[in-house]
Amino acid sequence: KIHHSAIIGSLFLAAFPAFGIGQHLLSEGSESQKTIGVLLITLNSFIVLGIGMLLSKTLVLHHKLIGRVYLFSRVIEATLLFLLIFVEFEFLSTSDSPQFYLMAMLALGIGSIPMCWTLYHKSLVPKWLAIWGLIGYTFFSLGFMIELMGKPWSMYFLGLGGLWELFFGVW
Repeated sequence: KIHHSAIIGSLFLAAFPAFGIGQHLLSEGSESQKTIGVLLITLNSFIVLGIGMLLSKTLVLHHKLIGRVYLFSRVIEATLLFLLIFVEFEFLSTSDSPQFYLMAMLALGIGSIPMCWTLYHKSLVPKWLAIWGLIGYTFFSLGFMIELMGKPWSMYFLGLGGLWELFFGVW
């Protein structure tokens, strides 16, 4: 029911280590490790774009606006996460770094809520999985909105959405 589901699932799973390891190496590694970190964060941005492009192809078949919104949210996410590279090398203000990440995650969360609604409404995945995504991404988005307002609470709200991405990637 979801076109290219195996590729999309693989990309969901690949994004976690690409960004996580890349960010760690970029912020705390030697010069050669920073280079690997740049490559991994760049790879993550392409992974995120790939997820958006492939999954939006299915979404557009069911609801054009939601498919386009989802793709746009993934483009925003990929771009903002990529900009973290420039923050590390001080081409952009270091005070912007947390904001880029927070806004990227907020774009992901907000764009994923209607995506999960479409998955539910059109029965593209089991209902329980779509509901989990709806609830998870709603809390995910709420957490990052609160953090953008100055309260460092996103960590308390990202579990359901993050676990959903891992499970969806395997499913």
